[in-house]
Amino acid sequence: MSDWLNISIFGLTQLIILVGLFGLIVPIFPGVVIIWLAELGYGIVKGFSRRGIVLFVVITLLMLVGVPIDNVLMGMGARKGGASWLSIGASLVAGVAGTILWPPIGGIIAAPAAVLLLEYLRRGNWEEAWKALKGLATGWGASFVVRFAIGVVMMVLWWLWVWQG
Repeated sequence: MSDWLNISIFGLTQLIILVGLFGLIVPIFPGVVIIWLAELGYGIVKGFSRRGIVLFVVITLLMLVGVPIDNVLMGMGARKGGASWLSIGASLVAGVAGTILWPPIGGIIAAPAAVLLLEYLRRGNWEEAWKALKGLATGWGASFVVRFAIGVVMMVLWWLWVWQG
């Protein structure tokens, strides 16, 4: 391949990876999957060396951890804040539905609103409902940090793959 084509493939892949990485700010956005797909596309176009296969397996494992981690950490935070499993499940459903119906911020509004309202209905106490919401928000923050770190590691592993063949 010519140099300009190699640079173009690298640049396009890097751009998609950055979209995935910065898309991780939105909890429902599948940023680690976008990163993984970009790197898979790179491998298909450029070929998989032996080292590339090993690195891509590690990248795939990171993606498989990164996909559910936001739900796990947000649920753990909400649970620690006193939310019921029903509220946590409803929050997950509300987040997905909100994202589908009003992208990109619908899920960001719907998930916390579901926890707050259901916990208020369950307990009849706004203070306790806010405590559950704060737990969800804490888990949300932790999930962003973890998913962003996973995304950065996936990008660095791809760089190793590109530069060391």
